[in-house]
Amino acid sequence: MLAELAGFQKRGGEVWLIAPSQSEIFRRAKIESIPAIPLRADKLRFPFEIIRLARWLRRNQIQILNTHSSRDGWLLGIAGRLARVPLIIRTRHIDVTYPHRWLSRHAYTTLADQLLTTSRKISAHFQEMFGLPADRISTVPTGIDLELFSPSGAKAKLADEPSALLPIIGMISVLRSWKGHATFLEAAAQMKAAGFAGRFVIVGEGPMRPSIEQQIARLNLGDRVTLTGHREDVPELLRALDVLVMPSTHHEGIPQIGLQALATQTPVVGSDAGGIPEIIRDGETGRIFPAGDAPALAAAIRKTLHETEATNKMTGAGRKLVEAGHSLNKMLDDLDSIYRRHLPA
Repeated sequence: MLAELAGFQKRGGEVWLIAPSQSEIFRRAKIESIPAIPLRADKLRFPFEIIRLARWLRRNQIQILNTHSSRDGWLLGIAGRLARVPLIIRTRHIDVTYPHRWLSRHAYTTLADQLLTTSRKISAHFQEMFGLPADRISTVPTGIDLELFSPSGAKAKLADEPSALLPIIGMISVLRSWKGHATFLEAAAQMKAAGFAGRFVIVGEGPMRPSIEQQIARLNLGDRVTLTGHREDVPELLRALDVLVMPSTHHEGIPQIGLQALATQTPVVGSDAGGIPEIIRDGETGRIFPAGDAPALAAAIRKTLHETEATNKMTGAGRKLVEAGHSLNKMLDDLDSIYRRHLPA
């Protein structure tokens, strides 16, 4: 979201972020000099907030409104219709199923002119769920800053001597249940039992941290696994890893961290969940294993570390894939084309 706003701002567009004032994205927008409008998402205030936002949208003559989550989709969608915003986009980053499709369908039809997703698999799923015509759905993965995520550059320090010379296997994500941390730790335990001497790193913060800490203790992995918490130095972290693992079990679109890893030429092992195989092409840009299969993940990690020539060819192909179709400028060009195509004349 911030990449899109900052990108269009640099291209001369007027942009705003509407988000809860206590949110991380609101704070980051302020740092990056992106104008931010507070969103009061309390359900009891919905009618008043809709009216307030509709007035703001009309007063500022907003042409494109892009909503990214459930509550803001409804709240801003209604406000946008009241303000007669010419184009309302509904963006989905993850693959979900709705129990009340007849109601949820309105968020993607009545309150939106176009659905935008980050992977072809999500697009196909939403098209099937809500019976949307193909011209109402567009797929645009997140674009990557190729200069920032370069193979050359500083590396984060993730281990002290003497373990600094051992392989480091890592995950970088929000700590959510469907990101597959449990599978990652099971694979780590199996590799440790088999004599693997490397270290495992989990980068990120989130609601699953207590559960992850309990599993680390239960599997006796305290001497092998490090939880770093939230980190901002993602390019440096990726360059420090010998393997990045994406063991998601479901919901996944095209993970931004996967594209970032390919750009830095970090070897990647990913599950077959969601849109991961769209960029981690098995044997071409990385290795794929069945979601939830810890032994298969452990085997794929070992193969990545041991078959260095094949792995190096994959990382080179991964960088080329990002350069060809997933750069930040490519994302902005694609979005610009979609917006112009669907805006009224």
